[in-house]
Amino acid sequence: MTRTEASMDALRRAGDELADATVATLFERGEAGTFNTLMRYVSTAGAPLPEGLPDVAREYLAATGAPPSWVDWEEMEKARLFFVDNNVHISTALSFASMPACYVVPNVARLLSATHGLKYPSKRMAETGQFTVYLMRPDAFEAGSRFIPAAQKVRLLHAAIRHHLVREDRWDAAALGVPICQEDMIGGQLFFSLLVLDSLHRLGIHMSAEGAEAYYYAWRVVGAMLGVDQDAVPKTLDDARDFLDLYMIRHMGPSEEGAHLTRQLIDLYEEVVPGTFFDPIVSALIRHLIGDTCADWLQVPRTSWDTVVKAVPRLLGVLETIEDRSPLGAWALDRLGHLTTVLELSSLTRGRVMHYAIPEQLKKEYGVTGAVPRTHRWTPPVSSV
Repeated sequence: MTRTEASMDALRRAGDELADATVATLFERGEAGTFNTLMRYVSTAGAPLPEGLPDVAREYLAATGAPPSWVDWEEMEKARLFFVDNNVHISTALSFASMPACYVVPNVARLLSATHGLKYPSKRMAETGQFTVYLMRPDAFEAGSRFIPAAQKVRLLHAAIRHHLVREDRWDAAALGVPICQEDMIGGQLFFSLLVLDSLHRLGIHMSAEGAEAYYYAWRVVGAMLGVDQDAVPKTLDDARDFLDLYMIRHMGPSEEGAHLTRQLIDLYEEVVPGTFFDPIVSALIRHLIGDTCADWLQVPRTSWDTVVKAVPRLLGVLETIEDRSPLGAWALDRLGHLTTVLELSSLTRGRVMHYAIPEQLKKEYGVTGAVPRTHRWTPPVSSV
């Protein structure tokens, strides 16, 4: 599919009609607080909806309570097995590549700052981690799963941010397009799929083309459930790379919010890593996975570990050899990967369940009234895959 500046601009002017209408009605009727309170008790698919839930919310939940009709379940099972086999590596890529990539888009960094403020990085990371774990469970799309309600709530969360920013005249739509527009949502979908696959490659992880394609396919399903227009989403990995390159050229650059969010991310994971000796590996991994240009924009510090971390692919190659040659070794490494992911998520959530409530208000000092200046333009690094 050929994309132009004009076609990308059209995606910047589009939001999510169903979710936007639902949120607008909830706020017009003063029912947003009621929705948040009652939906805390709705955490599994197929659970009875509580008495008193607003009618517009019931209609929305009914309309979005099932995956798209076009889902290929064999492909989704391949994606789940790919995640099980690579869960630690995928978690690493999500934390140290996908999230920083979001921060290097100034508009997105400002939106994230508006949603949670600048004081709750663990909440952002916990929500992302929990969402991904829910997605890759065997029962993700069955009755009793936690993924479908999470996706329904996240979709409304995005719509609520759009509602507040536009209604309160705190976003210059003429200059910036719709907040959390289709272009940014597709970009985010690619950060969490294609960029993860590229990061696995940088880490030296061997993966089949079939497994990579299935993982990308799973995130297309996720995107559809989050209100992303799948007619505009790249269907293949090659097309996805073309879209992401154009998106990066159009929007990526430095911002104060992006640097601040990155510093919080680094601080957060340095707390998770035991002791202090290995703290610099967090910054080194980010720099290794996103490249020096983006890392400099985000003010990721250079450390003595920048060279050491380049040996990670060789270490992982040894572990993969053990996994390939020993069924017991494969089981042990998969189990270790699962436990590591669970431990990381537990550290971020502090044992709590993230409820993805729609924000009833945003930070009062927040606002974007003009185009974000772009003093740099992104170009693919020489080593880009």
